Amino acid sequence: MDIVKAMTLFVRVVDTGSLTAAAAECGLSPTMVGNHLQALEERLGTRLINRTTRRQNVTEFGKAYYDRCMEILGLVEDADALAAETQASPRGRLRITASATFGTECLVPALAEYTRRYPQVHLDLAITDAVVDLAEDGYEAAIRLGTPHGPDLVARPLAPYRLAICASPAYLAARGVPLHPPDLAAHDCLPYTYSARSEWRSAQAAWRMTGPEGELSVPISGRVQIDSAQALRQAALAGMGIVMLPEIMVARDMEGGQLVRVLPAYAAPVRPLNLIYLRDRRMSLKLRSFVDFVVERFGVIP
Repeated sequence: MDIVKAMTLFVRVVDTGSLTAAAAECGLSPTMVGNHLQALEERLGTRLINRTTRRQNVTEFGKAYYDRCMEILGLVEDADALAAETQASPRGRLRITASATFGTECLVPALAEYTRRYPQVHLDLAITDAVVDLAEDGYEAAIRLGTPHGPDLVARPLAPYRLAICASPAYLAARGVPLHPPDLAAHDCLPYTYSARSEWRSAQAAWRMTGPEGELSVPISGRVQIDSAQALRQAALAGMGIVMLPEIMVARDMEGGQLVRVLPAYAAPVRPLNLIYLRDRRMSLKLRSFVDFVVERFGVIP
């Protein structure tokens, strides 16, 4: 017997209230529906519906079996939809968000390739360091620094986010080159102002680094602090002080000599970077294409 068809007919009989109504809805004769129901009961070894000439009543086992059939048929429907999606192309509007530096320096240039691969996907990208709620704010995916929290979120780790300490040659010529982390106390440092909800915010401005002595937390101070990495880069290029910024942002400046790495024997922190999205039983094809693309391009190298 076709167990899926038998389950489907049983569910329709329960939903419509009679074999006759279920038969009319499914385009079958009442006798055929009755035969499927009888074969299903024989397979299970128990009654699902007590039937008389006037009425029918679902048994206690039938009620429990109905609930399980609904789950199974839902999974079958999902599997069919997934198979149909594999034959289709990702399409539709995809709303995503990314942190300012990674979004500007890495994601946006890479999206040129994504849009070539998937021309029917329309991207709506928000570049922001604000903490967003995917469900409440209507985003399907986010790329964020730090460790995501919440049972409803799936996190795919990306390559770690590395920082570099650097300054302009003009600043170092005027103020001297720090040779050891405590030397930073005599310099104008340019700290990043984190939002109140960021896990990186602390009451005292300090830079963490690792060197021959192990891990250090070095207090810093300066006359200027900014809540924008791009603005901090411009301040460093203008000779306003020493800055700690993502390597992806200052790599070209250091290669060209506009900025110089400071304290090269000390490694600046490495921060986790994750692609997050809401947990769902069946991911949309457009979201799956974006997740696969980002992991392929920026995922952790084994």
